[in-house]
Amino acid sequence: MMLRIMGVTAAVPLVWLGVLPFYVQSLNFSYHNSGQLETILKDFNSKYPTITHLHSIGKSVEGRDLWVLIVGKYPNKHTVGIPEFKYVANMHGNEAVGREILLQLIEYLLINYQSDANITQLVTNTRIHIMPSMNPDGFEISFLSDCYSSNGRFNKNGFDLNRNFPDVFEENTDPTQPETQAVMDWIQTESFVLSANFHGGAMVASYPYDNSYTTPPDNDVLKYLAELYSKNNNKMYSGGDCSDTIGFSNGITNGAAWYKVRGGMQDYNYIYGQCIEITLEVSCCKYPEASTLQGFWNDNKVSVIEYMKQIHMGIKGQVLDMHGIPIQNAIVDIQGRQRICPYRTNKNGEYYLLLLPGTYTFNVTVLNKSLVQNITIQKSLNLSAMTYNFHFGEKTGNPTQTTSEPCSLHEAGNSSSTIQVCLVTLFLRTLLVLWLHTL
Repeated sequence: MMLRIMGVTAAVPLVWLGVLPFYVQSLNFSYHNSGQLETILKDFNSKYPTITHLHSIGKSVEGRDLWVLIVGKYPNKHTVGIPEFKYVANMHGNEAVGREILLQLIEYLLINYQSDANITQLVTNTRIHIMPSMNPDGFEISFLSDCYSSNGRFNKNGFDLNRNFPDVFEENTDPTQPETQAVMDWIQTESFVLSANFHGGAMVASYPYDNSYTTPPDNDVLKYLAELYSKNNNKMYSGGDCSDTIGFSNGITNGAAWYKVRGGMQDYNYIYGQCIEITLEVSCCKYPEASTLQGFWNDNKVSVIEYMKQIHMGIKGQVLDMHGIPIQNAIVDIQGRQRICPYRTNKNGEYYLLLLPGTYTFNVTVLNKSLVQNITIQKSLNLSAMTYNFHFGEKTGNPTQTTSEPCSLHEAGNSSSTIQVCLVTLFLRTLLVLWLHTL
């Protein structure tokens, strides 16, 4: 066998390599422009065709592809029981560290698949979507060693993509940008469960809500996830050393408590996308020298892996009718944790809910029929959430003919009245369930 290392080709006996695949890290610690990024992703896809799928979810204003590489045992399509995870970076084009962290992460996953038991299990049990750059146009006009300016932050049309999403708390009248629309369509296409987006300019893990001081129903899970990421990054957990930002206790903050953001991607994912997302600020300087990149990767490597594993906490399963047929759009609520937009099953009747260990009262509703069940959830083991299927013992009618609510993902709009409609709908539905239980 011929092995090429550092430009030198040499014969290596197969017995020395053993039975495990041998691959030398090839991705250097430097910044990669859009053309280089595309080449790298295509190279990964070519070398690992069975566990990767590369596709563009759309184009930027200037026509650059918004590339996503999927890593998983079944990368080409969703598989029932395997949750969907995503990482997004560089939505502010001049915040460049996350872009390179995600490229390093991709290579790390691919190199260690089938040679590292933890990585093999993670890739086998999770479908991982990685978008290194949401704003390639902005990155191309950013300046190296620019720590503080906004040059390259916005897309080509001059819009901040992290202020461009529909907002349930406040009207957002800005025209939806191509990059934003592509991500919204992507969220609608996949049943994402857990996500994070990378930024720069501070050192902190921030969690929803970004545009409301209201405590979100999954506040315990959100704080747990943010602190888990921070604890595995010593610099972040200690509060960072950014001279121009406030210190953060344990390296975490609620988004709105730091400063309010209208039209943020984090809240959009959580409210409209049924996907828990946090925001990771991973560098004091937005676009630091390339010589610092290896240090940033070392600081975040454990965190990015451990955070992905949390997609397997809590409970998952399907809602099925009397014939075992999956019921789409069934509402899966937990007493005391009702979301603004009720959680709905996907086309496979699946639900994935991230929960800490404890006993919860589930209320599953299909049309005018409801199931109430107390379920005790323990800490997940072996990267597999607890599985529980809800069975409706009688015919529920056409499982796709459930009423679409005004705040559902497909009808999400830029209207400040949306939250009022959602809350009224939730109140009326609760009254209906209570009335049914008295019959």
